[in-house]
Amino acid sequence: MSEENRFRDEICRVGASLFDRGLTAGSSGNISVRLEDGGWLMTPTNASLGALDPARLSRLDETGRLLSGDAPTKEAFLHLSMYGERKDAAAVVHLHSSHATAVSILRDVDPNDVLPAMTAYFVMRIGRLPLVPYFAPGDPDLAHAVRALASAHHAVLLANHGPVVAGTSLANAQYATEELEETAKLFLMLQNQALRLLTPEQVADLRRRFNLS
Repeated sequence: MSEENRFRDEICRVGASLFDRGLTAGSSGNISVRLEDGGWLMTPTNASLGALDPARLSRLDETGRLLSGDAPTKEAFLHLSMYGERKDAAAVVHLHSSHATAVSILRDVDPNDVLPAMTAYFVMRIGRLPLVPYFAPGDPDLAHAVRALASAHHAVLLANHGPVVAGTSLANAQYATEELEETAKLFLMLQNQALRLLTPEQVADLRRRFNLS
């Protein structure tokens, strides 16, 4: 099996897993993978992640031009903004997952680091999570805002929208997105409770142990 066909199957498998577990609904959410030739595979516009067809995935060249398949997601620019700033990014997952989106709507979160260090796994898979200001869907200024943060952060949270997460593989992007959603769920569950967060020293120790940026 060619690399491209393997990635086509993997995108469909991951999409179905995310959809079946309620991490995305309807035709929301999109996935992309960078190919060796510099182009991309991307989920099509108005497609449910739960019912993707490997043959109809959007195949883009290195300039973002559609080569084959259905038209790409209307949020392709979010993916390309991440890839443009992160040479280590092999895949990007963008969801409208319920808990992460709920946190993106809260008024008093820290826009420089939306979720606190609640677990070691959040620190290891996400690190610091900045909030991208709200822009209407399709607004080109949203791409500029994501690009401005992407070089320093592989995961961002779009205000009133949802997370965008890059990974060194599709599996890593998926796992990081799921960890973000679980941490957002914990954060909402524990509102108005006294929290025992990881200390700055504990976070620094994790960064040293696992060579985190």
